[in-house]
Amino acid sequence: MPNVRRPNGADARMPPHLPQRAGLTQEGSPPGMIELVRTNDLVLIGFLESLLEGEGIPVLVADAHMGALEGSIGAFQRRLLVPEDWARQARRLVTEAGLAAELRDG
Repeated sequence: MPNVRRPNGADARMPPHLPQRAGLTQEGSPPGMIELVRTNDLVLIGFLESLLEGEGIPVLVADAHMGALEGSIGAFQRRLLVPEDWARQARRLVTEAGLAAELRDG
């Protein structure tokens, strides 16, 4: 598919019948945010959120409310996002906590 912008501003890689949500990247993350972890494990998400916030790192848990739509069966993974400026420090903390295997590539 050519890399062009549609008249409505949507990215050409998005299907034409699905409007691109304003302010989100192709991956569905807010601009300037890096995805550290993607998991169904709510305990892990809670632990990492607490760990990072305890060190003053801003954290966003994306897709946290999908449980209301899925019936809380864990079908949709939650994503832990941090600002790009904090990503290196956040990755270091997760690694020091012994959870490096949970980190997304990048």
